[in-house]
This record gives sequence, C-alpha cells and structure tokens, in this order.
Amino acid sequence: MVAGGTIRSMARRNANTAGWLDRAGFDRLVGEALDSLPPGVRRWLENVEVLVAERPTRAQLAGVDLDDMYDLLGLYEGTPLTERGVAHGMVEPDRVTLFRLPILAVCQTAAEVRDEVRQTVLHELAHHFGIDDDRLEALGAY
Repeated sequence: MVAGGTIRSMARRNANTAGWLDRAGFDRLVGEALDSLPPGVRRWLENVEVLVAERPTRAQLAGVDLDDMYDLLGLYEGTPLTERGVAHGMVEPDRVTLFRLPILAVCQTAAEVRDEVRQTVLHELAHHFGIDDDRLEALGAY
C-alpha cells in the first residue's frame, strides 16, 4: 500500500478561523471537483472512495512523516494502478481523504477553497494513477 499526500509548506493563514466553511459546503466543493473529471478518468475510480475528514489522524501524519496537521491537505491510501498485478481483486477500496480544516487554513475565500479542493483531488487521484510527487512537480503541478 502506498500513501501519498498533498503537502503544503506554507505558513498557516487562517488556522484559527478555519471553520468558516461548513462541512456541507465543503462536501459540495469536493463533489463538484469529482463531477468535473472527464468520464474516461472517472471510469478508473470505481474502487476509490473519496472522503472528507476534519483533520488527519496521528497515524496518517506519521505515514507521510509529518507532525503538523496543517501541512497535510489530502492523502491517497491504496495501491496505484501501475503497481497492481492480475491477482489484485476483492480488496478494500483505495481512499482519497481531503482534510477540511487544513485546506480552509490556507484559503481566505470561497474561490480559493474551490481551487484548492480541486487541486488536492487531482493531486491525490494522480497517486492512484501511479504518478508520484516528483513526477507531478516535473509536470508543473505545483
């Protein structure tokens, strides 16, 4: 299993007031990001569960060698398509988790949240397709 996360090395801008967008509104933005994916991409996501959590767990932070919850915006947990063999079946779904409070902490407007949610969804799904952080950086994703 591989864990890959969206990590931001930026100062918290909004950490103390990160609750300004409620969970329902945040969930809607995640749904919009997923709905905007082309059908050819969505068909490869049948066994991928996309979740929203308020913050990463200690285990999730440790899995990507981080201490500060505000440094992790999203996380892919699963086996990338490029690493699966013919025997890969009957397994739990891969998971992409977006962390609401850290994302809100780096955003000041609803437009920024929408953009960050979309970027984080795309980043984590790239891990599902076997694209690591170094390749994403080379592609100009950051």
